[in-house]
Amino acid sequence: MGAWFRQVAEVTASVIGSPWAFVANVMLTVVWLILGPVFQFSDTWQLTMNTVASQVTFLVAFLLQNTQNRDSRALQLKLDELIRSTVGARTQLISLEGLNDEELDRLQSEFERLGRSTRERP
Repeated sequence: MGAWFRQVAEVTASVIGSPWAFVANVMLTVVWLILGPVFQFSDTWQLTMNTVASQVTFLVAFLLQNTQNRDSRALQLKLDELIRSTVGARTQLISLEGLNDEELDRLQSEFERLGRSTRERP
């Protein structure tokens, strides 16, 4: 099931992120608005679009989150490999995504200080 879900998530992310999906969404909204007078702007007319939008958003959120999690994990692994293979790099920074927020804040402050000191040198 994992391979199937991954494939569905990747295809969904690709389709949802395309210009065609945006155009289709705009067209659907325009058609819905045009049909408003036909259905006398009834509660059912409003509820139909609200329900469709809510359900699609709910389901797509899970699929996109899965894709984002996979991409982030792959990116972290690539960065870890670069750190590991770079002479002079601090290998203790590999997998630092497991640190708590305070430890990450401390490292960020350290890198900001390093950046400032590098810019201040002539």
